[in-house]
Amino acid sequence: MSARLTFHTVLVLLALCAILVAILRHMETGIPFFPGQEKSVWLVEARVDFVAKGGAVDASLSLPDKQLPGFELYEEQSASPGYGFSIVRENGDRRAEWTKREARGEQSLYYSAQFVASDTADSATADPVYEDHPIYWDDAQELAAGQVLGRAQETSSSPQSLSRELIKLLNNPSSDQNTALLRSDQTSQAQLLMRLLDRAGIATRSVMGLYLEDARRRQVLMPMVEIHTGERWLLFNPKTGETGVPINLLLWHRGGVSVLDVTGGRRSHVSFSMIRQTISARQLSMAKGSESIFSRLGVLRLPIEEQSMFKLLLLLPLGAAVVVFMRVIIGLQTAGTFMPILISLAFLQTSLLPGLISFVSVVGIGLVLRSYLSRLNLLLVARIATLIVLVIFVISALSIIGYQMGYSTGMTITFFPMIIIAWTIERMSILWEEEGPHEVLIQGGGSLVVAVIAYLLMQWPLLKHLTFNFPELNLVLLALILAMGKYTGYKLSELRRFRAMDDL
Repeated sequence: MSARLTFHTVLVLLALCAILVAILRHMETGIPFFPGQEKSVWLVEARVDFVAKGGAVDASLSLPDKQLPGFELYEEQSASPGYGFSIVRENGDRRAEWTKREARGEQSLYYSAQFVASDTADSATADPVYEDHPIYWDDAQELAAGQVLGRAQETSSSPQSLSRELIKLLNNPSSDQNTALLRSDQTSQAQLLMRLLDRAGIATRSVMGLYLEDARRRQVLMPMVEIHTGERWLLFNPKTGETGVPINLLLWHRGGVSVLDVTGGRRSHVSFSMIRQTISARQLSMAKGSESIFSRLGVLRLPIEEQSMFKLLLLLPLGAAVVVFMRVIIGLQTAGTFMPILISLAFLQTSLLPGLISFVSVVGIGLVLRSYLSRLNLLLVARIATLIVLVIFVISALSIIGYQMGYSTGMTITFFPMIIIAWTIERMSILWEEEGPHEVLIQGGGSLVVAVIAYLLMQWPLLKHLTFNFPELNLVLLALILAMGKYTGYKLSELRRFRAMDDL
């Protein structure tokens, strides 16, 4: 058997093995090949960090109910070695409790849960339970509170409208002296709103909500307020005045009890990581602790933060295949091999149009700065290091300017790989000096074209689903890359150059 035939046989076997493993994973776990056949499941992980003093430790974290507005708790578990764990209910509040006889130093406790979107809603409550919200105001604040409440009552006719009017007054940057005095008390917006509504005789309760966004880490709970309208509880966002429960808001905690209590530790705080998965109905009915090899070796067994990282990393082979195809088969020139892949990953964070504008702006300004550095006759290492520092300042300046102009997407410029950009600016400057601006436009434009194509493929829901849930399919891309690496024929862009040879 010739070496060429052996090589192609290995590639075919590699691709077939990858497809076979994907089929077996589908049959074993029930994960379908098409995202349209799946159900959305949110994996939320709460991380409790504190410093133990050396004695007994008792940590208690408030947990959401199993039936929530818009969500249903599917499965929950804890991962904190060395600690005893139990879920208890105290006065209607579900809490996770970790205990240990002796602990010292930094400690991390984990609680993870799966939530499935549902059509559940809050039941009507005719007789609400009034929460006690202690008020510690002096005479001037008492008078100011009465003035602000009276002003809001003049333009309201119901508990809902009164709440909206109070939120408008508290959020108004040009508010009067009474509102400014109340806001200067270091009291949170939610607590201040509840105190004012208490004076009006409206039942309120504090709520802590978690906004669900895919692949986010180190998120915190947002304080909100629920008021009783006489028939039901109605949620208010004290910062925006938005009413009702948004579809991406998970009501984690309700009531005046603290969210986190730690005895025997200090500097305690809780943060949340989350990731959205599309899981079939069959997988939802399966136990999460399946002992199959696909469950034990799958990415879904990793912590939430690592899953978010792998969700991006597993897209890299797709970008690499696009770069190889465009350069080897199409013949498109790019500024380096890996730069288009990194640009496409940056576009996933910034979105396409803001990402293009940011990249062109940074590279354009960098080329101007590089032209000045060339006059200083610096050594290569010093010139690259100087360029990296300047690129950091340029990116920071553009981010700040974009934020001040009201474009929050300007902040996401920092996702661009700064060292790669600096090296690209250096290469383009040398290319400009040796080949002229025409070659710079060709390679720079080619890099952007390849990055845009890779970004569009990475954004395709089907490919995002397959690369994450069936990572073995990346071996098919590997086989394609190896096959294209053996291609020695004409590139498509060269056919026009050699068309005249057909007439010979």
